[in-house]
Formats: sequence, structure tokens, C-alpha cells
Amino acid sequence: MSPPPLKKLDEPNLEALIELMFLAAFADGEFSQEEKLHFVRSVESLTDRRIPQSTMDELIHGVIERLQKEGRPALLASLKERLASPPARKVAFSLAVQVVVADGVVRTSERDLLLEVAAALDIDQTEAVDLLRKLAAS
Repeated sequence: MSPPPLKKLDEPNLEALIELMFLAAFADGEFSQEEKLHFVRSVESLTDRRIPQSTMDELIHGVIERLQKEGRPALLASLKERLASPPARKVAFSLAVQVVVADGVVRTSERDLLLEVAAALDIDQTEAVDLLRKLAAS
């Protein structure tokens, strides 16, 4: 599953992708060096390095704040709204899985979050589990 062409991604979609990737990387309450490296590389690749580090830092800070204030269900609902098309949601989910498997360990908390994300984004649970298994094995 390859990312959609960048020229077609508007700012809300791009921010939602980045936020979801961070949420996945932070699912276990840790942001390991491997996860951070994969996260940064993925974002740079996705954005063709057009999002400065300061903007990424703001997005990450905003995700953490919203998680604390509103909770994960509200954040996931916001992501679903901004990732309006099923293909965009599937790509975002795939990128989130890639961030989680980057450190070679998929913790129960990370797996649970990914299944919660899949449900919130209306992605078939079987499809979500299959993708997780496939990417975790590679």
C-alpha cells in the first residue's frame, strides 16, 4: 500500500497522517529511538521534507495535549473526519502499523491501539490484523 501522491494531500490529511503515526508510536507510552527514527523518516518521505521539525513538534505536542484533555476516542473521531476517504484511512493505518513494528516488538498495548484505530477508521478488523501480522513478520 503506497502513500497517495503528495500533491493530492491537503494540510488536514497530512496532519492527520502524522498525528496517527505518532499516536501509534506512542501507544505503549514510550517513543523508542527506533520508533522515532522510523517516524521522522516516514514523515520526511511523505512530506518531501516540506514540514519543518518545528511544525512536527507542534503536531506531536498537540496530540499529547488532546489525548490528555479529550481522550483517545475524541482524537480518533477527529482523525476519521479529516481522513475522509477510505483509501486515505487505509494508507494512514498502514503507516501507523509500520511505525509500531519499526522497533521489532509489537506490545499488547500497541496491538490494541491499532485495532481501536482500525475500528474508528472503519477498517475491517480481519484486514487490520492481517496487515499487522504481515508487517510484523517482515
